[in-house]
Amino acid sequence: MIPFVGLKVGVHDFDFEATDSFFDELEYSIIHSGSVNVHISLEKKETMLIAVFTINGKVKTNCDRCNDPIEVPVKGNYQLIFKFGLEPEFDENLVVLHPDEYEIDMKEHIYEFITVSLPTRLVHPKGECNEEMIALLNEYSVQQPESDDEEEWDEEDWDDDDWDEDVDDEEWDDDEGQDGEGEDNDDKDGPIDPRWTPLLNLN
Repeated sequence: MIPFVGLKVGVHDFDFEATDSFFDELEYSIIHSGSVNVHISLEKKETMLIAVFTINGKVKTNCDRCNDPIEVPVKGNYQLIFKFGLEPEFDENLVVLHPDEYEIDMKEHIYEFITVSLPTRLVHPKGECNEEMIALLNEYSVQQPESDDEEEWDEEDWDDDDWDEDVDDEEWDDDEGQDGEGEDNDDKDGPIDPRWTPLLNLN
């Protein structure tokens, strides 16, 4: 927690250390343990607070390949802006503080910046993965059977030639798409169906 109410306008420095107990308190944490130094430079202004986080240390998480613990470095600089208000903000770099608040809980922000600092791919160096674990994962992983259903569907159920035979765009445009006239327009100049002859003689 950083109590900011009593702080003067200007820059103030705070130092924290995220150790094993810090990560243990977070049930959803993907980090099991670690030692990370966190320096926060907090600039207090009349209407807002600007915090710059400097992250530097090491943490333990799981290897993406063998799932065994792996230690990786974390390092980075991040910024958050805190402002007072009642309306929510959708900018991930902006945090809204209620006008009655007098201190900021930095725990969630510190954890977020540590996880963001993790490498994109978490794997042991070559030759250091637990090969027995990899073999077990491969043995019990669900293998998707190869199937040609998609190709068969394309060939049997969706034939471009069949579509052309059923619906001819050019014929549709010529016969029914011009001025609302269809095949009846051609019948006016062609031979009359004999079934209609008795009706034509009626006055």
